[in-house]
Amino acid sequence: MPDVRLASPQGKWILLTTVLGSSMALLDSTVVNVALPRIGRDLDANLSALQWTVNAYMVTLAGLILLGGALGDRFGRRKVFVVGVVWFAVASLLCGIAPSAGTLIAARALQGVGGALLTPGSLALIQASFHPDDRGRAVGLWSGFGGVGAAIGPFVGGWLVDGPGWRWVFLLNVPLALVCVPVALRHVPESGGEGARGRFDVLGAVLGAVALALLTYALIEAGEGGWVVALSAVAGVAVAVAFVVVERRRPDPMMPTDIFSSRQFTVINIVTLCVYAALGGFFFLAALQLQVVVGYSALGAGTALLPTTVLMLLLSARSGELADRIGPRIPLTAGPLLCAVGMLLMLRVGPGASYWADVLPALLVLGLGMVMLVAPLTATVLGSVDVARAGLASGINNAAARAAGLVAVAALPLLAGMGEEAYREPAAFDAAFGRAMGWCAGALVVGALIAGATVRRPPPGCKRPECLRHGGVVSPPLEGEPVRKRLG
Repeated sequence: MPDVRLASPQGKWILLTTVLGSSMALLDSTVVNVALPRIGRDLDANLSALQWTVNAYMVTLAGLILLGGALGDRFGRRKVFVVGVVWFAVASLLCGIAPSAGTLIAARALQGVGGALLTPGSLALIQASFHPDDRGRAVGLWSGFGGVGAAIGPFVGGWLVDGPGWRWVFLLNVPLALVCVPVALRHVPESGGEGARGRFDVLGAVLGAVALALLTYALIEAGEGGWVVALSAVAGVAVAVAFVVVERRRPDPMMPTDIFSSRQFTVINIVTLCVYAALGGFFFLAALQLQVVVGYSALGAGTALLPTTVLMLLLSARSGELADRIGPRIPLTAGPLLCAVGMLLMLRVGPGASYWADVLPALLVLGLGMVMLVAPLTATVLGSVDVARAGLASGINNAAARAAGLVAVAALPLLAGMGEEAYREPAAFDAAFGRAMGWCAGALVVGALIAGATVRRPPPGCKRPECLRHGGVVSPPLEGEPVRKRLG
C-alpha cells in the first residue's frame, strides 16, 4: 500500500513533479493556437500548414495515449513518465529551432508521442504514491494547479510571441523538464501495475494513429482535390475498420470494443464527440479571428480567451455537486446549448469589435456552458461502466475528445470555405469564421439533443470523479488510473 503523506517533504516533491509534467502538456495545448499567425508569417506557411501544426500533435497524442498508460503499468510509472518528459522536451526543442513548417509539423508529431507518455503518468504517480487518506486532497491540488497552468497558458504564450518570439512557446518546456526530471528521479517512488503481463496492443495503437492521420490529411487537403486526397480518405476509412476488427479479435486490446455494449457509455461518447469537435474548432479559429480580423496582438488574444478557463477552474467543482443532486441530463443538455449561444455571439466579433461589449459576453456565456457540462460528462462516463473499468472508460473518452478536436480543426476550414491564404485576408477570414461558428453551434445543438433524449443518472455506488477542478478546454480530465489496461 502506498504510504507517502502529502504533508511530508517527499509528498510535496511528488506533487511538484506531477504538476510540472502535466503543465507541460496543458500549456502546449493552450498556447500554440495563439502563436499560429506569427508562425505562419515567419515560416511562410499556408492555412493547411497551420492546421497540421495543431493536428500533428493531436494525432499521435490521441492515438497513443491509451498505450502510454499501459507502458507505465508494465515498465514502471516513474520510468515512463520521465521518458515522456524528456521526449516531450527534446521534441519541444526541435519545434523551437524548426527552420521550416514541415520540420515544425514533424516535431509536433514527436511532441504528441511524449505527451502520450507523460499525460497519463502524472495522475497515476499520485495514485500510486500517496497514502489513501491523502490521495483525494493530492489529486485535488494536482488538478487545481494544473487548471491554473491552463489558465495562464494563453497569457504566457501571447507574451512570449510578442516578446522573445513564438519559438519560446516551445522552448519554455525545456527548463520545465530540467527541473522535473531530477526531482522525479530523486523523490518519486517507482511503481508498476501488479500482474501486468501479456502483449501490448502496439498494432491497435498504430492503426488508430494512422487512421486519424490519413483522415486528417484528406480533410485538410480536400479543397485541393486530386487522386491522392481521395486515396487518403479511402485508406483512412479502411484502416479505421481494420482497427475495429483488430480490437475485437485481440485477447488484450487497447480499446476493448465490448465496453461500448453499455448504451450510456456509447451515448456519452457521441455527445463528447459533438461537444469537443465544436470546442476544438472554436479555440483554433478564435485565436486567429482575434488577431487577423480584430487586430489584437498575440498577448491580447491570449488574455482575451482567459475567461473560459478561469470560469471552469472556479466553478467546475460546484457544477459537479449540482449534477450529483439533479442528475446529468439537464446539465448535459443545457451546457452545450449555452456553449452554442456563446459561439453565435462570437458572430459580433469582427473589425472594430469592442472587447467588453462583444468579445467578453460571448466568452462568458461559452465558459458558463463549459462549466455546466464538463463535470457531469466526466461523472457520467465513469458511472456508465463497472468500477473496475472506470479508468479505461475515462481514457477512451479523453482520446475521443482529442480525436474530435483534431477532426474539427481539419474539417472546419473546408466547411467554412477558407482558402489557403485566408488568415492573411481579414475580410475573407471574417466571413469564413462566421460560417464556422454556425457549424460549431450546430454540433453543440446535436450533442444537447442526444444528451437530453438518452442520458440517465449513473447508478449508486459507481466510480466518482476525483478531479473536481478542471481547467483544460480541449478534452475532459483523465480519471482514476486513467489508461490502465489489464494485460493478463
